[in-house]
Amino acid sequence: MSSPLTFGLIGAGWIGSFHAETLARRLPNARLVAAADPVPGAAERLSTPRSYRDPLELIADPSVEAVAISSPAASHADLVVAAAHAGKHVFCEKPMALTLDDADRAIEAARSAGIVLQVGFNRRFSPDFAHMHARIVDGSIGTPQLLRSLTRDPGISAEVAARVKPWTIFNETLIHDFDTLCWLNPGARVTQVFAQADALIHPKFAHQGFLDTSVVQIRFDNGAFAVAEASFQAVYGYDVRGEVFGSNGVLQAGRAPEHAGSTNVELFHDAYVGQFAHFAECVQAGAEPSVTGTDARVALEIALAAKESVESGAPVVLNGVLQ
Repeated sequence: MSSPLTFGLIGAGWIGSFHAETLARRLPNARLVAAADPVPGAAERLSTPRSYRDPLELIADPSVEAVAISSPAASHADLVVAAAHAGKHVFCEKPMALTLDDADRAIEAARSAGIVLQVGFNRRFSPDFAHMHARIVDGSIGTPQLLRSLTRDPGISAEVAARVKPWTIFNETLIHDFDTLCWLNPGARVTQVFAQADALIHPKFAHQGFLDTSVVQIRFDNGAFAVAEASFQAVYGYDVRGEVFGSNGVLQAGRAPEHAGSTNVELFHDAYVGQFAHFAECVQAGAEPSVTGTDARVALEIALAAKESVESGAPVVLNGVLQ
């Protein structure tokens, strides 16, 4: 049996803290040996053997074999590159990057270093979504024709809304849905994106680029249509669902609204754990993970097209001519 994979965690916020618990307590093939966060006391609260303020010091730590990145999104690409150059395997929360150039830089760094790079699209590891994907792959519902994915977060306060960075609804929320829709339509490529978005919950922050409600229409080269939607005002709980209508049936995943989770950690607890178990197994087996940097780039390209569509008020064409 292989020795547990040793992890260093970068970013000790709420999701980083949950990942720390997973790496320290929930996986027999993983061991958390270090944490880094620039906020005084944040890394120390995780009670790891070593703590750092500077993530580059953690990356240089010889006891760290793999780095889990859960820091703010703008830092992700540079940290992926730094870890790859140091020969460390990388699990990176979504988004892996905020520009396509940075995504390409991260992918190339991982490829050149020969390290495993996995991105945190957790719905792929949720049992109901994974079951739906497996049935689509085996042809149970024929060819996907209509797809839907939604993310509705519990109500957002004005205080939090004031701090949300522009385009977060695409770059950090709907990017999950963009990946899910592509994954549930295997082999198809996105050809068109048309997005609408507004600040319906806290309109007073619209002038600073805040958006809290959006619907994105997507067309694939196999003819399928897809819709991704998001809202930051699901007062009934954390609501994530998916549906695929095919030429020979329909499949659904997620809970009914009356059974929505109180947090995404409650809703996707097993998926969060499962993605790290998969990552550790891939590192130890020298295998490519099921969620790659290339998958992250595809989702990012859709997110950036959605932004462009909102700005222009028109559809954005991707990957060639529409059918």
